Amino acid sequence: MKPAEAEIRPRNDTMSKRTHLAQALQNATRSTESAPVPPAASPPSAETPRFVARTPSRVGKKTIAAHFDPAVSRQLKEIGIARDRSTQDLLREAINDLFTKYGKPPIA
Repeated sequence: MKPAEAEIRPRNDTMSKRTHLAQALQNATRSTESAPVPPAASPPSAETPRFVARTPSRVGKKTIAAHFDPAVSRQLKEIGIARDRSTQDLLREAINDLFTKYGKPPIA
């Protein structure tokens, strides 16, 4: 048997998983369709504030995110482990270095 042939999975495994998933989805749909629907509560008025659960340390903060290769994430985690620092601490340092480079105050 050639090495390339050993890596190919039979298509039957995937199909049976999909069949099981489809059957589970149908069963779940049937059980929710026959379940009685409880009476709806009165809709919130315009004066009712929406409650958003936030960690106190995140109040007034804004998320900044980007997409990178998995190797970038691994390397950042390795640096954090080696220096006993969180990813957020390392990113804060990097952003402050960037601000300084471009003549802005380090405010992160």
